Amino acid sequence: MGVVQGELENIDIKLSDGTITIRGEKSEEKKEEKEDYLVSERRYGEFQRTLSLPTGVDADAVKADFANGVLTVTLPKSPEAKQKERKVEVKTTA
Repeated sequence: MGVVQGELENIDIKLSDGTITIRGEKSEEKKEEKEDYLVSERRYGEFQRTLSLPTGVDADAVKADFANGVLTVTLPKSPEAKQKERKVEVKTTA
């Protein structure tokens, strides 16, 4: 689905009525010291994304994994949706 960088305790994911909402808070602090100057920057803010779930997603099997500051959300297909899949033959015309 996508990635969100941040910290695990600042992320909240909810499924509701065919949508998935990801909320979080991100912050960054940067400090640079040299002999004749000091630069200190802080950035922070909240974010929220609400997306419609694709048709055929098994809402009970949705998973989220957080590793190395990256959130990965997996939206598996339901067994019924997998059964409806079919391969379409591609023909060439001259």
